[in-house]
Amino acid sequence: MTMTNIALVVVALALLGLFFHPKLRAAPLWQATVTPLASIIGSGFLVAGPILAHVAGTRAWIAMAGLCAVAYLFGAAIRHNIVHGEQLMAHGPPRMLKVLEGTSDIALALAYFVSVAYYLNLFAAFGLRLIDVVDPFWIRAASTFVIAIFAVTGTFGGLSALERFEVFAVGLKLSVIGGLCVALGIASAERASENTFDWQMVPHSRGLEEIGIFLGLVILVQGFETSRYLGGKYDPLTRVRTMRWAQWISTGVYLTFILLITGFFTERISGAGGETAIIDMLAPVGTIVGPVIILAALASQSTAAVADMSGAGGLIAEISGGRLTINLGTLATALVAIGITWVTNIYEIIAYASKAFVLYYALQSATAAYLAWRQRRMGRMMLYWLAVLLAVVIFVFAIPAEI
Repeated sequence: MTMTNIALVVVALALLGLFFHPKLRAAPLWQATVTPLASIIGSGFLVAGPILAHVAGTRAWIAMAGLCAVAYLFGAAIRHNIVHGEQLMAHGPPRMLKVLEGTSDIALALAYFVSVAYYLNLFAAFGLRLIDVVDPFWIRAASTFVIAIFAVTGTFGGLSALERFEVFAVGLKLSVIGGLCVALGIASAERASENTFDWQMVPHSRGLEEIGIFLGLVILVQGFETSRYLGGKYDPLTRVRTMRWAQWISTGVYLTFILLITGFFTERISGAGGETAIIDMLAPVGTIVGPVIILAALASQSTAAVADMSGAGGLIAEISGGRLTINLGTLATALVAIGITWVTNIYEIIAYASKAFVLYYALQSATAAYLAWRQRRMGRMMLYWLAVLLAVVIFVFAIPAEI
């Protein structure tokens, strides 16, 4: 067993022990941080490396930093709404605020439709890699089967059992990423000492197409908005603080991971199986890397899909004024996700999910700008209108990757 394999296992097990320590799991601030953190560091680490390497080459870490900065700007708008908007909504909100918040709920429900397809298509792709199947047809068929299982379970009120698995999945995912980062660091150091470490990439074009692909990657850093909907458990200041922590931590993790992984991407990933390219990229790091990544992918994608399917069901019930139940909303989400699965590929789903979420972020940023205007905070208002403009640019110009 190589040093990198040993390091990966030891560090992952140590972190798993830390994340499952009763005192940490019971700490309110950690619980409030883990929910958005788990959403942000979800599927992103599975596909960020190959796509960013394709778009930006050895400057992939700069592209990742840009995505995190964009996410932080949108997060600032949502944090402003938590502090200044929720109280207004609870006590006779102005009509403009009600319209913006109601439209935001609709946009978020649409984003959930696409994200469920995104998560479970990745779930199927990584699951089928266990038997070396990369055919898009079978990935779509497996995705449809899994979505159908979740739909039946959710329709009959059983998703709560799957949601309880999230605690395990979150700890497992973060532990695996920590172990991978240490193993990548050791492998990079070994290659540097042997003068075999090479950051030279296969030449790639640089132009408007790459910018469009970059704009379509917001889904990689999405998830911080979950703090907005934890009001039943935590007060506004706790949610604001822990959302900020989650974005800081995820930025550090992503930048470290992308910096370490860039030197291992020396060939253009193309054709079937591109969505699981990270397994091939990291094959030189250690023999157990592939199975460990697949395990983490299956755990993280399933729980993320359950969370978004539940969220969509609840939003649909709320938007319909109770005319539709949460269970029927869950079923509708599943049917739309299946439709998306069969008419798009994974890279198109990534771009469409990004567009759906930036539509939500645009509305939340507009809400924050309206609240700042009411408070006569002109500097803040201009910042949030800048976020709206950025979201519109992403929505209009984002395109799918073609790896």
